[in-house]
Amino acid sequence: MAKYKWSFANVGGTTRVRIETADDLRHLGELDKKMWTVLSCPVAGLEISEESLKAMDLDGDGKLRVKEVVAAAERLCNTLKDPETLFTQKDEIAIANIADEAIAEVAKKVAGDKELVTLADVDAALAGVTIEEQAVPAAPLEADVIAAYKAKQAEYAAYFEQEKLQKLGLAVIPEDTPKPGMTEKKFAEMGAQIAEWEAAKTAAETANADALAAAKAVYTPLRELLLLHRDFYRLLRNYVTLEDFYDNNDKTIASFEAGTLIIDQRACKLCIRVNDPAKHDAQAPLSGIYLLYCNCINQKTGKTLQIVAAMTQGEVKNLSIGKNAVFYDNDGLDYDATVTKIIDNPISIRQAFWTPYRKFGKWVEDKINKSAAEKDAKAFDDMTAKVETAKVDGAPAEAQKPAFDIAKFAGIFAAIGMALGMIGTMLVSVAKGWVTLAWWQQILVFFGILLLISGPSMVMAWLKLRRRNLAPVLNANGWAVNSDAIISVLFGRTLTEQVKFPITKDPLRKGMNPWLSTLLVITIAIILGLGGWGIYKYITREKVSDAQIEQVTEAGENVVPTAEAEESVAAEAEGEVAE
Repeated sequence: MAKYKWSFANVGGTTRVRIETADDLRHLGELDKKMWTVLSCPVAGLEISEESLKAMDLDGDGKLRVKEVVAAAERLCNTLKDPETLFTQKDEIAIANIADEAIAEVAKKVAGDKELVTLADVDAALAGVTIEEQAVPAAPLEADVIAAYKAKQAEYAAYFEQEKLQKLGLAVIPEDTPKPGMTEKKFAEMGAQIAEWEAAKTAAETANADALAAAKAVYTPLRELLLLHRDFYRLLRNYVTLEDFYDNNDKTIASFEAGTLIIDQRACKLCIRVNDPAKHDAQAPLSGIYLLYCNCINQKTGKTLQIVAAMTQGEVKNLSIGKNAVFYDNDGLDYDATVTKIIDNPISIRQAFWTPYRKFGKWVEDKINKSAAEKDAKAFDDMTAKVETAKVDGAPAEAQKPAFDIAKFAGIFAAIGMALGMIGTMLVSVAKGWVTLAWWQQILVFFGILLLISGPSMVMAWLKLRRRNLAPVLNANGWAVNSDAIISVLFGRTLTEQVKFPITKDPLRKGMNPWLSTLLVITIAIILGLGGWGIYKYITREKVSDAQIEQVTEAGENVVPTAEAEESVAAEAEGEVAE
């Protein structure tokens, strides 16, 4: 038999098989498992009906595997005359398209005169199912008597046991012990009567429930057919190819996309429910995506969930643990969200450029805060120590103040002066080197320094941004993803929307004084003019050729210095020594 010819397409930067015809569905079992994007996914917690997924979960283990997806495809192809209608993803089927005669008969009964049967028709039929119920026997005693018996059952049984032991001389019943008010025989008869009635009642209720379930079971195959007719192709798009995830249509939602997180004037559209936080700790950092973990609660319903959101645009300076936001699920229900964990990865090349400076600034700020805190603590400790010493000596704290040690402070001032001198020397050396460079060399050096500082961070960001992979996040949620799910730079921009405001004027901001603004413009113009004039003079300066330098050197060697010249040179030398 000839091997089935599949069609392929590049989806998300990876070649994947396309499922787009009825023949593809019929031959799904022949598709090499290595070509499947997903090998298993959880039944619960997805944006596809859990009832539909459970209908395909043949072993009931809560996971949907390749063999079960293939079995569902075979069942649908055998039940429908034209499986092509599965691509419509509608919960309605033409009765003439149902190949299974038993299901078709039920569909005719449900649909009545209509040519189409819908899921709503089946649900209405199920709601109207009735049976001839088996009569439940009447209670032998009043409800309050039965309740009193059950409340006292253990207590009275213990009393009668003690009574038996007392007759044998093995126990004494205290006088204040409550007495049943009936004989043990009467109490036992009442218990047997109630137990018999309860058994009969349970049997009747069970029989009625079984009869109702059997009557409704007639509609189960048709209902499952309608559910899978609506959801099976959507499952394939999220299982075989991940097409729903990479589709640019805003109305298309991948089965793992839970909603949208609004935070820091951005909308993160790639939000995924977190099923197992411990697995996320191990797997999610491998994704290379900047991730925000949030606890969410709906105050009205009390419903809670945990999500992870991908941040793929903008800056991170305002994002921190504890920041509040709002999460909207796919049904529009809103939740109060709080950031509980951040996995820090590059968001963009621009953000990576500023990262070293931001980290250095934070390091300096932390150092200053630490130093200030240490000095404050030391000053407080010194002050309290002096107070304690004064109390012990019986003298006021001021009397214990040490004398000013000029030698000590002279050493400190000398050390500070030496440090400032070294810094000044370094700055002078840098300035001298800087002014000796041509203007274009100064520009190159400036950009070279920037490249030296930000270059490594930008290169690492460039590499990471092209390796961002959603697969580890899905794996942490119980999926078995069989290939990469790359989030490219361009695609990443579609996953996070940034706010765009028109330029407006702040009515509360005071404008600059016109005289001051005029002076500022004149000053800038003078600086630019002087700079331009300097550049012009530098470019148009008279250049000395090598031949001229050699000529001057030879002339200098042939000149005999006069006495006056020698005295002048000597005087200059003495002046330099004196300085």
